Amino acid sequence: MIKFLIIEDDKTLSENILEMISELGQATQAYDGSIGLYEAESGIYDLIILDLMLPEMNGYEVLAKLREEGIQTPVLILTAKDGLEDKIAGFQKGADDYLTKPFYREELVMRMKALLKRSLGLFDERTLDYQKLHFDLMTNEVYFQEKLLPIQGREYELLLYFVQNQDIILTKEQIFDRIWGFDSDTTLTVVEVYMSHLRKHLKNTGVEKQLRTLRNVGYLLKGDQNE
Repeated sequence: MIKFLIIEDDKTLSENILEMISELGQATQAYDGSIGLYEAESGIYDLIILDLMLPEMNGYEVLAKLREEGIQTPVLILTAKDGLEDKIAGFQKGADDYLTKPFYREELVMRMKALLKRSLGLFDERTLDYQKLHFDLMTNEVYFQEKLLPIQGREYELLLYFVQNQDIILTKEQIFDRIWGFDSDTTLTVVEVYMSHLRKHLKNTGVEKQLRTLRNVGYLLKGDQNE
């Protein structure tokens, strides 16, 4: 499931955006810069929609802080400021795209798809290949040498999350928040349980050897290996 973060203080507009992009994935809303920054720092989002005129911290400050911390989540600035200087300032601080208000739903969705295509390879193909694994992104199925693997539901989401973030350390907290969500009733230990199941289902594919456990840190899919 693709995850978005909407940082917009106008609650009516935020709700409208939420409805506009519902077909693309799941969105979390933040209504001021400080909370938006806190959410974005979790690193679990695939794309951030960021307003510039925000209480607590403005959008420029949020964006600059994220980039300083090395968080490269694509950011689409959404604002009423349409001056050239404003756009230049946004791009200089690390924005990936810029859309001025008012806007059409079709343009917002198109720009988001373009950013996701660039960052995750989505909306370009209906499939994704990693080593000898083949993902069908339309049916949420994964194959190994044309054989369907028994990897479904959150297990599938977990594997896809690793593939889309190969060579990046993912903490247990990040994985939990991404796959199960902040408000889940389950506990952090569920990550270890699912990792164990996932490794069993990937046995003999070579990929299970690339899933590294980093003690007291998290997990890493070492994507440059060819076991």
